Amino acid sequence: MLSIDPKEISTAQLHGYLLGAVSPRPIAFASTIDASGAVNLSPFSFFNVYSSNPPIMIFSANRRVRDNTTKHTLQNVLETKEVVVNVVNYNIVQQTSLSSTEYEKGVNEFEKAGLTMLKSDVVKPFRVAESPVQFECKVNEVISLGEQGGAGNLIVCEVVKLHVNEAVLDENGQIDQYKIDLVSRMGGNWYSRANAGMFEVPKPLSSIGIGVDAIPENIRYSKVLTGNDLGILGNVESLPTATAVTDFQNTASEEIKAIIKSANEEAKHKKAQQLIAQNDVTTAWLLLMTR
Repeated sequence: MLSIDPKEISTAQLHGYLLGAVSPRPIAFASTIDASGAVNLSPFSFFNVYSSNPPIMIFSANRRVRDNTTKHTLQNVLETKEVVVNVVNYNIVQQTSLSSTEYEKGVNEFEKAGLTMLKSDVVKPFRVAESPVQFECKVNEVISLGEQGGAGNLIVCEVVKLHVNEAVLDENGQIDQYKIDLVSRMGGNWYSRANAGMFEVPKPLSSIGIGVDAIPENIRYSKVLTGNDLGILGNVESLPTATAVTDFQNTASEEIKAIIKSANEEAKHKKAQQLIAQNDVTTAWLLLMTR
C-alpha cells in the first residue's frame, strides 16, 4: 500500500490522486453572467446536491494550480450571485468539454460550444437548451478554502426554479435514469456514461480550439453530424489549408475519392462521422472541406 503525506507531493500530483480515486463525479454545467452582461459557460465536477428543503447544490470553482488564477465563473457569481446549473448527458458531452477551453473573458462559450442559450425565468444567466434538466439558482454563499493554487471556492446555490425535459420522464412522471443518460467525470481524460460505462474525451487544446461557431455553415448545420461530432471538430487549432485539402483529394483512398466525386453531402458527412468515431479527426476535416 502506497502511503502519501499530501504535504510531501506537488499539488498537481495530489490533484491527480484525488480525481482518480473520488469518481465518478457529476458535472455542474454552470452558466453565469457578469455585471456588464457578458455570458460564461463552464463545467465543474466538484459538485453535488446537499439538501432538498431548502434545495441546495454546491460546486467548487477551484483556483488554477498552474498560476493561482480564478475562473470567470467564480468572478461572475461573486458579482451577480446567480447561476444556472445544467446537467450533462451523453448527447452534449463533447460540447461540454469544448466549453472548458480557457477562452478570454467576454467570449461566449455557448457559441463556441454550439449550444443554445435559453432565457431563464427567475435569474439572469441563460439555460443550456440541450441539457435535459436545468436548475436556476441564487448563490447564497461563496466559501473560500484557501489562497493557493488548487484551493476550492464552494459556491452554495439555492434552486429557485428547475426545468425538466419531458423526454427523460417515465410513465410516473419521474426521471428515467436510462433516458436521461447522464455522464460523469473520472480521472484524467476519462468519463463514465451511467448506462454504458467508461469512455475517453481528450482535453481541449491548450492553444485554444476554433469552436463550433467557426465551423463552416454547411458542416455546422449538417443533418448527419451530431452535437458531439461538432464538439470534436471544434477542438482543432485551425481549419485545413486549401493546399492540404488538394493534396488529400489526390492521395485519398478510392472509397473517399468516390464519395467526393459523387458530390453527395450526406455521404460525405456520414463518412466523416465514421472517421471521427475512429479518432481520425484530421482526415474527417480534410474530407469535409473538399468540394
